[in-house]
Amino acid sequence: MDFSVGQIIKMKKPHPCGENRWEILRVGMDFRLRCLRCGRQVMVPRKTVEKGFRGFLTE
Repeated sequence: MDFSVGQIIKMKKPHPCGENRWEILRVGMDFRLRCLRCGRQVMVPRKTVEKGFRGFLTE
């Protein structure tokens, strides 16, 4: 997968707030993602993001 900073992605599992859309803030061995509903930022391993990835969104 080719991810870049600033893209909006959809993940399989939602955040506890109920949102499954995330903005990519950092790309590397770990990803920093920001929830688009509550604004919480999380660090997630690349493997987890690639496994749960469901598509790019254009917003």
